[in-house]
Amino acid sequence: MINKDFAIEIAEKRTYSQIHTELAAYINNLIKNDFDKLVAYLYRIDVNEEKLKTLLQKNPDEDAGNIIAALIIERQQQKIKWRKQFSQQMGDPNEEEKW
Repeated sequence: MINKDFAIEIAEKRTYSQIHTELAAYINNLIKNDFDKLVAYLYRIDVNEEKLKTLLQKNPDEDAGNIIAALIIERQQQKIKWRKQFSQQMGDPNEEEKW
């Protein structure tokens, strides 16, 4: 999902730490060079704006890319969890119900 949303290559078999590090570096680059694009990504991914602002204010010495990367990964994990729950609740629709 991160590959699709950010159009960056992150190999399939990576640890959380590796993904976080690569994503934080990419985000820091966007902060410096294309902030509008970063804001659009955060909006599209649906990162909680208030949570982001609070974390950035409470951690002024922390690298902003690290904070944002953690929130993006957290949000993507939530989406995966909800999709699994939704698909289990809905069951497997037969062919007539698919569209």
